[in-house]
Amino acid sequence: MNILKTAAAAIAALALGAGSALAQQPFTIQIDGSSTVFPISEAVAEAFQQQTQGRVRVAVGESGSSAGMRRFCRGEIHIADSSRPIRGSEMDACRAAGIGFVEIPVAFDGLSVVVHPSNPMTSISVAQLRQIWAPGSNVNNFRAVGGPDLQMQLFGPGSASGTFEYFTEAVNGTARSSRTDYTPSEDDNVLVQGVANNPGGMAYFGLAYYEENRSRLKALAIDGGSGPVLPSRETVENGTYQPLSRPIFIYVNAAALRRPQVQQFVQYYINNAARFSAQVGYIPLPANAYQTYLQRAQRRQQGTAFGGRALIGASISEVLARPLVLEEVQR
Repeated sequence: MNILKTAAAAIAALALGAGSALAQQPFTIQIDGSSTVFPISEAVAEAFQQQTQGRVRVAVGESGSSAGMRRFCRGEIHIADSSRPIRGSEMDACRAAGIGFVEIPVAFDGLSVVVHPSNPMTSISVAQLRQIWAPGSNVNNFRAVGGPDLQMQLFGPGSASGTFEYFTEAVNGTARSSRTDYTPSEDDNVLVQGVANNPGGMAYFGLAYYEENRSRLKALAIDGGSGPVLPSRETVENGTYQPLSRPIFIYVNAAALRRPQVQQFVQYYINNAARFSAQVGYIPLPANAYQTYLQRAQRRQQGTAFGGRALIGASISEVLARPLVLEEVQR
């Protein structure tokens, strides 16, 4: 009988220990989406996890803005990184699923058009970019756009990318309208390698990836109608790098903000967005903008300031002046 009691006590102790171990499992915040926003979210996540000493985990993916928003509107993730505003169709999907969202612009970016350093071209106009990237384009030599007699090898984001969506709307006039005979990837490092290893390479992606790899790439100055302008923090900030400057975002599940871990993380993200966005090569927003977005997160104000589409050619001040159109889905 004593043996049975001892065994029962041991089993009970093991069960309690297992229950205690399960109870101690840290909560995991799930983030996915834009490869452009990924460097900021990854840096914030690493710093936040160090600060919370492992009590909260943050998993950050980079499947692309569109793929991330699909997961977000299915309730699979707490936060979606996006390099363009939420679409009308995505708002409909979130609404149908009963998922509200809090829109937080975190930084500004300038899309960089890059070529191999050996390419003698230094600038390109938006009209010439359209010649190259328009649907059905058969431009395959830089000579056609004022460059050398050099065969092109084009690389670019896949169709699930917010960068693809913004670039095609800014250059071709219609979002997601592009030639398809190029090498696509949702991983910007693949695009960097493609151009760095090919004298005829050309690609476009966020400023941070150019800054990180500028010794292996050449950024072209973009002529949007007022003369060629190189992408840089200064030209994006002062509004002269157009039309390839844009805000980048996180979208937070409104109900998830009731969880103290998510609210704490989002507040940490906003309070440190300026530091981390500059650290990885993007352009921070003004301090008063972050204060506004902090209050938005704390109050769980749902809605968007962009009406379901990108705002092409807008300066930072113009973007920040747009009013939030409230949309209450979750309470």
